[in-house]
Amino acid sequence: MPPPALQLVMPSQLSLPLARPEDARPRDEAGTLGLHFLKHGVIGTEALVRGLALHRDRGGDLGALLLTEGLARDPALTRARAEYLGLRFIDPAECPPDPRQIDRLGAVTCLRLGVLPWRRIGAATLVLADHPDTLRRHRGTVEAALGPVVLALAPREGLQAAIAELRRATLLQRAESRPDAGESCRSLPARHRMWLPALLVLAVVLALLPPALTLGLLTLIALVAMAANMGLKAAALLASLRRPPPAEPPPLIARLPVVSVMVALYKEAEIAPRLVRRLGRIDYPRDLLDIVLVVEEEDEVTRRALARGGLPGWMRIVPVPKGSLKTKPRALNYALDFCRGSFIGIYDAEDAPEASQIRTVVERFHQRGPEVACLQGVLDYYNPQTNWMARCFTMEYAAWFRVILPGLARLGLPVPLGGTTLFFRRDALEALGAWDAHNVTEDADLGLRLARHGFRTELIETETGEEANCLLLPWIRQRSRWIKGYMMTWRVHMRAPGLLRRQLGLRGFVAVQVLFLGSILHALLAPLLLSFWAASLGLWHPVISALPPAAFRAMVGLFLFAEALNLTIGIIGLRRRRQLLNPIWLLTLTFYHPLASLAAYKALWEVIRKPFYWDKTRHGRFDRAGG
Repeated sequence: MPPPALQLVMPSQLSLPLARPEDARPRDEAGTLGLHFLKHGVIGTEALVRGLALHRDRGGDLGALLLTEGLARDPALTRARAEYLGLRFIDPAECPPDPRQIDRLGAVTCLRLGVLPWRRIGAATLVLADHPDTLRRHRGTVEAALGPVVLALAPREGLQAAIAELRRATLLQRAESRPDAGESCRSLPARHRMWLPALLVLAVVLALLPPALTLGLLTLIALVAMAANMGLKAAALLASLRRPPPAEPPPLIARLPVVSVMVALYKEAEIAPRLVRRLGRIDYPRDLLDIVLVVEEEDEVTRRALARGGLPGWMRIVPVPKGSLKTKPRALNYALDFCRGSFIGIYDAEDAPEASQIRTVVERFHQRGPEVACLQGVLDYYNPQTNWMARCFTMEYAAWFRVILPGLARLGLPVPLGGTTLFFRRDALEALGAWDAHNVTEDADLGLRLARHGFRTELIETETGEEANCLLLPWIRQRSRWIKGYMMTWRVHMRAPGLLRRQLGLRGFVAVQVLFLGSILHALLAPLLLSFWAASLGLWHPVISALPPAAFRAMVGLFLFAEALNLTIGIIGLRRRRQLLNPIWLLTLTFYHPLASLAAYKALWEVIRKPFYWDKTRHGRFDRAGG
């Protein structure tokens, strides 16, 4: 007698059709299916009426509408659908699949297609899917690997959970090594030990030089970095002031695509319920919106907080198993294979996106060609009134996201991405190998890799509110992670300078040096430049005393130009905000920017000692955006 699990499919049933797809039936057939769900207790009368009304407006699959709108639950719905279609229902949690069958198709392919090869039954392979159309769409790919197949239905989350459990090691290894080794931090020497000898040699050389000469050389490096940074800022400012091309009319989209949005959460119990409510305001069809909450497997606190809030049917948790490192990009890499959408979005835990944001993104992607692989939204802070640091952070973001980044994009230069309100064409993202799991500023690195491979990034006029990290020590910890990531990113992409130059062109290559190396040097050497203010108090300065009068005047002119440029960019950035902030606060940024030097020294130490350590930012302390 065969094992109980194998009794579900007998040889006489191997000729079952792959589908009597619902979409091939008359539209009013959804009513018959709905009555079947009602008869089997899957939904109530009110839920059926609402579901049918939504189906009349949107079309598509009635069962998916019922699940995403929270009108029905799995596995009851999929079980009833299987009976309606004359197919078998198998719950992989109760009847585990044969792992060898998963390997024949590949765990990643199974997740991408939404199928699970369950068992070999005679000459055919029994394949599980959540809907007949899933296997019908991918029948050629599946049969090329498995041969003849027979369909049975199972809940989609059950399919994914079974694959994740049985092929955990494979999926984890992939999450930690998706990009090409030549473009990833993981292929750098262990613990970045090459930094330490270089720094020691540099320190010895500087120590052997006369102190005045050492100070003069460092000053020259700082001034060159500052001048280059100001030049790039000025170019970006002028580009951002150019009148944009006339707005294109919204495209006619025959069928809206599925959009998956990933939110990486770690120890976010305080803000998780507010996140769910904020995402619930997004204006996009629920059956086409796939919200994936990416949570570390051992983070029971966050998972319990999400469970208490009661997730709607269009949101789900993807637990990330423990691995050799714990970073946001690793978690995103792992969860990417579980996403359904052809477009992939990224939000942070504290984000409050505009309700129309997803529709804006979909329209822009349809207006642009495939070379536009990434859209970056505007980030702003919803708590600038918390304290002085929150105001400074808000002004800094206003300049960066409303002036500098749009200018860089218009100039066709690489755009260092922000870590949230990012949207990608999935095929382009996967072609690049997604995120570098070892890079602690995975966003800036990904922006550079997009540019290297011929893709473009555009800024879009849609805003996401965030919480400003406005306490001194947490601010330094966060900023040090960003600067450390810039150091790692520059080191990775400069391993082959000639190749980088050919891929980006001369302008792009120079821009990368200014954006990354220039920013690092400026942060490290800013205290040296600040020391020149001592001369305004009548104090002696060794470099000033050795400078010719013309050189001193040129240096003063550069300082004044930098202050004027930063003030101009700040004013324009604040004017482009919806919520006004008194521009008089811009004058206090002189005391704010030097704090980055403390973060830069911490970053330099961590690059040597623990380069892949993720210094997490805690959210929810000053959340004033409501829930």
